[in-house]
Amino acid sequence: MESKRHSTVDILRSLPGVFTSVDVGKLVNDANMFLYRASRKGYIQKIAKGIYANELFGRKPSVEEIACFVRRPAYVSCEWALNHHGVILQVPVVCTCITLTGSVGERRKIAHAGISIEYSRIAQHLFWGFDSADGVNMATAEKALADYVYLRKALPFPDEIELDHIDVAKLNEIMKPYPKTTRKLVHGFIAGFVKERG
Repeated sequence: MESKRHSTVDILRSLPGVFTSVDVGKLVNDANMFLYRASRKGYIQKIAKGIYANELFGRKPSVEEIACFVRRPAYVSCEWALNHHGVILQVPVVCTCITLTGSVGERRKIAHAGISIEYSRIAQHLFWGFDSADGVNMATAEKALADYVYLRKALPFPDEIELDHIDVAKLNEIMKPYPKTTRKLVHGFIAGFVKERG
């Protein structure tokens, strides 16, 4: 049974743009029934097990907000962050989020608004290099490039990288804790870019 004092709409308006079934359980007697009814009315959208987008929040949560909420701690990186910073111009269809824990099944890859959100595990000593704002942790341009090469073992769209948006000195510093193979790929590319610009 829902809270006797508040309607479904009132309760949802008190919740953030992305919330969990646990959040709902603190406000109503039967969270499962509440979520079922709210879903049928189109008030909420299921993102992953126990996680929902609130259609009554006032604005739809961004892909980045959802990505960072579903798995915590996490930060957005690789091609998504590179596009965000203007390093690559091609709009990605995958939002890669870096986490500290491994996962399988639904929580490793989820779909939202036509975008695939994928989670990749990284070692604790490499989990840094991002800025936080409004519920989103976004890798810096340099860290996103380092993560991309580390995880994909290749450079993203070599002919389309806008290195003017990369601070080479900062990138060299960021690369220090990465494996030698990753450093070699990045440094070789940077050297070629500098020589070409000569």
